[in-house]
Amino acid sequence: MAIRFSYKAKQFFFVLIKISLVVIAIYFIYQKLTKNSSLAFSHFIQILSNKGVFSLNTVIFLLVLTGFNWFFEILKWQQLVSSLQKISFKKSMEQCLGSLTLSLLTPNRIGEYGAKALYFKSAFRKRVLFINLISNLLQMFVTIVFGITGILWLSQSQNLHIFSFKFIIILLIGILFCALVIFIIRQTNIRIRGFPLEKIKLFLFQFPEKSIILGVILSLFRYLIFSFQFYYLLLLFGVEISYLEAMKLITSMYFLASIIPSIFLFDVVIKGSVALYLFSLIGINELVILSIVTCMWILNFVTPSIIGSFYVLHFKFAENKDHS
Repeated sequence: MAIRFSYKAKQFFFVLIKISLVVIAIYFIYQKLTKNSSLAFSHFIQILSNKGVFSLNTVIFLLVLTGFNWFFEILKWQQLVSSLQKISFKKSMEQCLGSLTLSLLTPNRIGEYGAKALYFKSAFRKRVLFINLISNLLQMFVTIVFGITGILWLSQSQNLHIFSFKFIIILLIGILFCALVIFIIRQTNIRIRGFPLEKIKLFLFQFPEKSIILGVILSLFRYLIFSFQFYYLLLLFGVEISYLEAMKLITSMYFLASIIPSIFLFDVVIKGSVALYLFSLIGINELVILSIVTCMWILNFVTPSIIGSFYVLHFKFAENKDHS
C-alpha cells in the first residue's frame, strides 16, 4: 500500500533537505580548513596576521575583487540564458551562487548543472544544461589560451628547468586529456547524461553568435580579475616579482589545474600542488604559496558558497514561481 504524505509534510521534508544540504556544505568547508594536512589552519592564520593580510583596507580590496569576479560570472549567466528565457540580474545571482553551494561535493562541480536546471521549468531544463556547458566551455577556452601562452612563455626562460620530469608528466596528462576530449567529440554514437552527442554539438553551433562573443569577453574579465587577485596576494606576502613574470606562472597554474578532474573540496589541494611546483622554480617559499592558494579558495569559492546557502534555504521549484 502506497504511503501518501500531506502537503505540509512534503514541505517540511523539503525544508529539512535544504537545511541538511547547507549544514553538510558548511561542515565540509570547515573540515577542509581545519584538517588541511598541507597547512594547519592555526599556522595559516598566523601567517596572514604576520603578513598584514588581515588589515581592513586589504580585506576590503580583496573582497571587492571577489565581488567583481562573481559580478562578471553572474552577468555572463544572465546573458547566456537570455537566449532561452529573460531573467533579472538578481535571479541570475541566486542561480549562480545557489548552484555553487549545491555543487560543493560533486566531481568538477558537475552538480552545478543539475542545480541550475532546477531553477527552470521542466520543459527548459535540458537546454539549461547545454547553456551551462557553454558557459563553462567559454571560461575554459580563455584558461587554455592564456595557459598555453604562459607555458610557452615559461619555456623561453633560461633559468627555469621547465622540461623537468615532473613537468613533462603533468603536460602529458594534459595532452592525453585533450586527446580524449577530441576523440569523444568525433564519435557519433556517444551519449552524455542521456543526450546524444550530435544533439549537443548541434545546440552549441546554433547558439547565438552575439551571446558567445559576449560570453568570451565576460570570461576574459573574470580571468584577468582573479589572476590579478593572485598576483596582489603574492605582493602582500612579500614576494618580489613583476606582474608579467607572475602571469607566466599564474596562467600555467590555472591551465594545468583546470585539466585535472577533481572534487570541489579538493580543488584547493590540486591548485596548491601545481602552484607549489611552478613557483618553486623561482624559489618562492612553499608556505607562502599554500597560504595564497587557500586565500583564493576562501575568497572566490567559500565566501560565495556561504552567501549561496541563503538562496538554497529559500529555494522553490520553478513550477511554483515566476521567473521574471
